[in-house]
Amino acid sequence: MSTPNIKEIVKEKYGQAALRAGSGGSSCCGAGPSLADCCDPITSNLYDDDQKTQLPDLAVQASLGCGNPTALAQLNPGEIVLDLGSGGGIDVLLSARRVGPTGKAYGLDMTDEMLALARENQRKAGIENAEFLKGEMENIPLPDNSVDVIISNCVINLAADKDTVFREAFRVLKPGGRLAVSDVVVRGSVPAEVRRSMELWVGCIAGALKDSDYFGKLAKAGFDNIDIEPTRIYSVADARQFLTGEGIDVDAIAPQVEGRFMSAFIHAMKPVDRKACCGPACCN
Repeated sequence: MSTPNIKEIVKEKYGQAALRAGSGGSSCCGAGPSLADCCDPITSNLYDDDQKTQLPDLAVQASLGCGNPTALAQLNPGEIVLDLGSGGGIDVLLSARRVGPTGKAYGLDMTDEMLALARENQRKAGIENAEFLKGEMENIPLPDNSVDVIISNCVINLAADKDTVFREAFRVLKPGGRLAVSDVVVRGSVPAEVRRSMELWVGCIAGALKDSDYFGKLAKAGFDNIDIEPTRIYSVADARQFLTGEGIDVDAIAPQVEGRFMSAFIHAMKPVDRKACCGPACCN
């Protein structure tokens, strides 16, 4: 299937999720109440009560992630943060609070409904040092060397052209900047019928990279200090609900699925340009 079709399906599904959350319902696949057809085992219980109380309920209900990058990433006052695929804005708003009034958090999303929801959540939260941009991860509308930290929450796996995403992330990061993302990662091989399912692609699984491929693509883009840290490993019991919904015989493929999918925290660094620096961090 061509890349534009993948993007259109993602836009449609996440636009629908934003509208559900905006009307007070669950976004499915989110931190809000689970529904019968949700991929809730991946996306539930990601944020603690303290984080949830900092934000409007709609921001929590519209969460579609597989991790909590704002809890795992080191964010410092005054830094510029970019969230790729910011959705309802939960990670952007949490990041904006952490970097403080001298810093800024950008959210990038290609879905109009999600952008509208995120901006409304920002208004309700009273957060001024955040900005939501319309665009795609493959073409980030920010200048070179302009961001200290890039975060993302279960979105890079949805991209058809991950090499371009990583190159763009590398471009906009400042030298010494950090990539700190949560994503679904695969260990070993995955049944072909799972890979073929576009619904599972949108639902957090089929676009996931093998851990070795993730490492290799980041290194090819120029990153170093790459590490992939598992945060949640999924069992067949976790997967049964959404795989069955796709018409897949779960028991038949169970040995090939058990423990193969995991949420992971991936972090990497853009090397400091030693030729342009004479400080102690780069001229040792």
